[in-house]
Amino acid sequence: MTDDDKQFEASAVEQEAAGRGGLSQSELDELVASSDTGGRSAGPFITRLIMVVAIVWSLFQLWIASPLPFMLGWGVFNDTEARSFHLAFALFLAFLAYPAARSPFQLVLAVGVPALLTFLFIYGAKDGTPIWWIPVVGAAVIGAVLLGSPKNRVPPWEWALAIAGAVASLYIYFAYEGIAQRVGAPILQDFVIAVIGIMVLLEATRRALGPALMIVASCFLIYTFLGPHMPSIIAHKGNNLSEVVNHQWITTEGIFGIALGVSTSFVFLFVLFGSLLDKAGAGNYFIQVAFSLMGHMRGGPAKAAVVSSAMTGLISGSSIANVVTTGTFTIPLMKRVGFNSEKAGAVEVASSVNGQIMPPVMGAAAFLMVEYVGIPYFDVVKHAFLPAVISYIALVYIVHLEAMKANMQGLPRAYEPKPLVAWLISLAFTIAAICALSFAVYYGMGWIRPAFGASAGYVVFALLVAVYVGLLYVSCREARLKMEDPNAPVTKLPVPGPTIRSGLHFLLPVVVLVWSLMIDRLSPGLSAFWAAAFMVFILITQRPIEAMFRGEGDFGGAVKRGFRELLEGLEAGARNMIGIGIATATAGVIVGAVSQTGVGSALADVVEVLSGGNIMAILVLTAILSLILGMGLPTTANYIVVSALLAPVIVTLGQQNGLIVPLIAVHLFVFYFGIMADVTPPVGLASFAAAAVSGGDPIRTGVVAFFYSLRTAALPFLFIFNTDLLLIEVGWAQGIFVFVVSTVAMLLFAAATQGWFLARNRIYETVLLLLVAFTLFRPGFWMDMMVPPFEDVPPAQIEQAFGEAQVGQDIRMTVNGMNAVGDPVTFTALIPVPEGETGADRVLAAGIEWIDNDGKVIIDNVTFDSVAQKAGLDWDQEILEVKAPASQPSKYWMFIPALVLLALVVVLQRRRRPVAQAQPA
Repeated sequence: MTDDDKQFEASAVEQEAAGRGGLSQSELDELVASSDTGGRSAGPFITRLIMVVAIVWSLFQLWIASPLPFMLGWGVFNDTEARSFHLAFALFLAFLAYPAARSPFQLVLAVGVPALLTFLFIYGAKDGTPIWWIPVVGAAVIGAVLLGSPKNRVPPWEWALAIAGAVASLYIYFAYEGIAQRVGAPILQDFVIAVIGIMVLLEATRRALGPALMIVASCFLIYTFLGPHMPSIIAHKGNNLSEVVNHQWITTEGIFGIALGVSTSFVFLFVLFGSLLDKAGAGNYFIQVAFSLMGHMRGGPAKAAVVSSAMTGLISGSSIANVVTTGTFTIPLMKRVGFNSEKAGAVEVASSVNGQIMPPVMGAAAFLMVEYVGIPYFDVVKHAFLPAVISYIALVYIVHLEAMKANMQGLPRAYEPKPLVAWLISLAFTIAAICALSFAVYYGMGWIRPAFGASAGYVVFALLVAVYVGLLYVSCREARLKMEDPNAPVTKLPVPGPTIRSGLHFLLPVVVLVWSLMIDRLSPGLSAFWAAAFMVFILITQRPIEAMFRGEGDFGGAVKRGFRELLEGLEAGARNMIGIGIATATAGVIVGAVSQTGVGSALADVVEVLSGGNIMAILVLTAILSLILGMGLPTTANYIVVSALLAPVIVTLGQQNGLIVPLIAVHLFVFYFGIMADVTPPVGLASFAAAAVSGGDPIRTGVVAFFYSLRTAALPFLFIFNTDLLLIEVGWAQGIFVFVVSTVAMLLFAAATQGWFLARNRIYETVLLLLVAFTLFRPGFWMDMMVPPFEDVPPAQIEQAFGEAQVGQDIRMTVNGMNAVGDPVTFTALIPVPEGETGADRVLAAGIEWIDNDGKVIIDNVTFDSVAQKAGLDWDQEILEVKAPASQPSKYWMFIPALVLLALVVVLQRRRRPVAQAQPA
């Protein structure tokens, strides 16, 4: 039996490992395929065709991301052309790889939506526009659905759908010149292609992603066409077929918009990078390293599951794939040390889902933030880093508390640990060596580029190859890593040193990616290209070099294996992208409808009515909407829909209520609750996948995972009100302080929600722990109640307020005026105090010219591009109130009573701890 065979056999969970009702490995593979890569098992011709098309798609994406087209002056595609190819590949593969579900509900939907669209398109057609062909298209799609969708072959009508979808997408490329010359005036062939494209896209959405996104997109199309018939608060003039065709298909406002562009430019390359890294063996390496380091601790396998899922989350964009990849190994081991099926599955779900918020490679939605918020990816990573790390540390602590409750022990160590002092000295030397190496690389790169000029890239690549070969040599001196059988008796854990050394070369591509993103500040797409290109090099060379260093012979066989793994990685990357490509295109329908109908401003009125203008109520409504939509929508589509609808509303209504919310905070808020939907019952897909592995009940697994994930649900509310958590305008020293305090606060929150700190909590102790955690997170809440941070100043004394404030402090102004569409609006603006000798000079430097009109302070003019204009001030607005910074004690004084309360809880629980009996988890 080959090493590969042993690994595949050992990594299978099988019935015994999964417990009652568990699934075999083949069934787990089918579960992932039906969700992520397509569940059709057709004959060898179709299988090979899908493989070839998927590999061509991956090579196409690598080509357009590389500098080669510009160097050769051939094969250069602009953004719109690249998007048309991207969607064409996704649609073609969707109909080949995904058979259609045939449940009664799915069938009604599959027939009803094309019929509804046929009616809408005919209703929206202008007088004189030929419409006889629209029912023909609708009938053809309905007929293809009714004829069936077998799992074991691709019938002719599905070939027709696949080709129609690809042709409709590629039309944007082949008719590009003509379209550019008739913007806003589509001709008949534009109508035909757009109608076919929209109907086929929604059917592909139903197959690849389920009914939810198809229903939501259809609702927005109904709203677009039937605007005059809507309730008055959201009614609009309605749009005709010509406008919808132009907006949704022909231009880049709808389906071929920003979302599909991000999928084309960024997301594909990151998903491909993860697939290549996984095929090289990095996934198994991460799991083994986590177990060797943490398996001996209380509840060790569960803690190792958290850490390995965090590392696997770097290379996997799918919660479900992450659960099955790491869960097949970790869940049986968790059950062995005392976790029941539901808790073992829940730990895996909570840690796998969090992989999408873990920088530097976050979920696909993070790349959309770059475009929607308008900030570099470096800043997205910086803002998301602290909450993600805190969330993972808290999950490890939750696992520890569960182990404490049940008095669980870890797995036996493989070696005698060093004394504490020796371990600390070794740790210090390791950290010092890493720091020295980092400085050497950083300054070495700074020297290489000026010294070698245009040849610097070749020098850097040669050095990378040398390091890679050296690390591979170190790896080959250790035994090959094998995926141990989780059902076999565990006599000892892997030894950390050899385990870590056996795969250090897997870290090099991650280093290349992080360096490109964070140090060189390259675009996400180019960074992922260089990392993926290096992974291609590693996959081709890894097996032959290993065969040489290990003296195994069969050099030709090793070369073939390397190329086979490369092709498998290219195929897996493309197949993982089918759903994401279609999701971003269909979400473009929703974004296009929002921009075309102006529903955003109408929705702001609806949300304001529902929430009563209360910012906390608005946030709760947004969270609930994200969770509800997320029950059926993938994370990416959920983020696009909710951020398009509600992110501007939160910012606007927050400003009107005196809370200045940074846009990135709102988008991260939506992002966090979007990924929470993978956990939340009754339709948490990751929970179903974990239950399939563990043999537990999926609903109970989802409920337990939801409680474990409360820390992730609490963080977005906290960073909306305390943006220090997002490292916004925070220095290094303050950043470290915020990290330490926030981590302690989150651990106390976890202890409160889990009902266990040092012993089982009593109700009043849980309340005290929550109070302490809240105070550590938001000390300013209590201090502002005791000593207001601002004092009221009459608007006529605005110059005095600016003169007395220190430069850089904020003056808070409440202003009344008209918004962009002429509706009256009252909002709060923060104006930083600029340099200036007098108060009048500072007011003018801020860009404000004002007059006193019968006791009313009116803004007479606002300087273009000034801080006042950026804050939303405009001429003819009335300043209702001015709040100047008041002298206030440091908010951190509130930590003292919080720590006193914490000490009280510690004393109370320590008294009970010696007699507290461990109760089963």
